[in-house]
Amino acid sequence: MAPIFILVSMPPDPRPADDAMLPVLLKPGRGVFGLFIRDALVEAGFADMPANGGYVLGLLEPDGAGLSEVVTDLGVSKQTASQLIDTLVVRGYVERSADPDDRRRVLLTLTERGGVASGVVFSTAQMVHDRLLAIVGVERMTHTKETLAALLSLRDASAQER
Repeated sequence: MAPIFILVSMPPDPRPADDAMLPVLLKPGRGVFGLFIRDALVEAGFADMPANGGYVLGLLEPDGAGLSEVVTDLGVSKQTASQLIDTLVVRGYVERSADPDDRRRVLLTLTERGGVASGVVFSTAQMVHDRLLAIVGVERMTHTKETLAALLSLRDASAQER
């Protein structure tokens, strides 16, 4: 039997239909941020930023992060994450180095170019956030953040149960 694809169109009212499942809204909702960020990066001269690259840059602010933590936070396979990080290194956004406290641990830090691109990502995400806040208001935004934080706590609980 062929799969059935259902296109979900969001009503103009920012309050989605009562029967919309959260996963149906999360991915395209995140994609809205991505569209604005992609356009801003291209406009700022960073057209070579790979998909999810801006997300990685945000994870490295301000002092860098361990490679394993970045791979885990991306939520993709180790191979996919490694390819993304390799691309960011080759394109001059990120540097790898050994952790001075633990030589077995690889640290990722932003280059100067990566820092500028990260600033574009952050300011654009803030602009989208502010526009959304103007539409739904502080109280609804606070509830949304609380709900998403609770969802993330389920991920952590699931990892502990395994």
